[in-house]
Amino acid sequence: MLMEKFRVFSQIKWLSRTDQRKGIESALLSAILLGSAPVFGKQAILVGFSPMAVVALRTSIAVALLLVIMVIFKRQYFYIFPVGLVGCVIAGVTNGLGSILYYSAIARLDASVGQLLYSFYPLFVAFWLLLDRQTISRITIFRLILVIPGIFLLVGAGKNGVDMIGALLMLGAAALYGLHLIINQRVLYEVPAPTVTLYTLLAMAATVLIGFAFSPELPPTSAPWWPVLGMAAITFLSRLTLFMGVKHLGGMQTALLGLGEVIVTVFLAQIWLGETLTTLQWMGASLVFISLFLVGFDKITREKRSSTGLFAWLNPPKIPSSNFPWQNDL
Repeated sequence: MLMEKFRVFSQIKWLSRTDQRKGIESALLSAILLGSAPVFGKQAILVGFSPMAVVALRTSIAVALLLVIMVIFKRQYFYIFPVGLVGCVIAGVTNGLGSILYYSAIARLDASVGQLLYSFYPLFVAFWLLLDRQTISRITIFRLILVIPGIFLLVGAGKNGVDMIGALLMLGAAALYGLHLIINQRVLYEVPAPTVTLYTLLAMAATVLIGFAFSPELPPTSAPWWPVLGMAAITFLSRLTLFMGVKHLGGMQTALLGLGEVIVTVFLAQIWLGETLTTLQWMGASLVFISLFLVGFDKITREKRSSTGLFAWLNPPKIPSSNFPWQNDL
């Protein structure tokens, strides 16, 4: 009897580690993909696409790609409970507005500086988590404190200064990005990541297309489309892996691991766009690196679903998991 209890306990711990590893791998892959997004976005703007056109086209192509894949291979992932659908729609609209701010800022900033400013989003995630009455560990708070001077060095020590309007737009985008993570975290407790990705991207696409309709600036006929198509693929894959990370780790840990995208952006901006960082900016990047590596010492647990808080109304109805056995697949 004792050996049987030990066997079951060991199996539960192993499954927990597997989920944790899956979450870390997904979050880091999402960071790598998202880190290349501003470089593709900047390139698309440089060849003649307006910021609004970039957002509208990449999101619409990404959601169309996901729809085709799910219709062919995973139709069961279309199911979602009504309150969860509302949550995905709100998250998608929030992320859509954030994307408009993001690419409007990228048009005024260097790609590397823009992405580094965007890296404030874990602070906004912490803020939204506190409003949602979620707990944050001490080492997570330390990692957030470590990131603040790093971001200031990276952004404030550039050779050409920073466009303040662009900086404010990017901080607004970071706040909205953090909000959409916490909203979707509530939904992801009972819904697979592909389902959340689909409905969030659909709402996001509708939002940016409405915005594009008010300023339909088409690119020159000679403009190459490969930056936009590259961004569409990045949007599809990065959102899927992002929500897999949120599902298994929670919004806070996924956000902190997502800081790895800063390093990817800086590296690609230097070799592709010819942008450079000063010595002080590299010092700031080192602080971001340290915060990223401290994940090995942090207690990575998926935040418990609270029955109170700002987004408690997104809690799903009690549905037996046997009715929808695929809900915890991804």
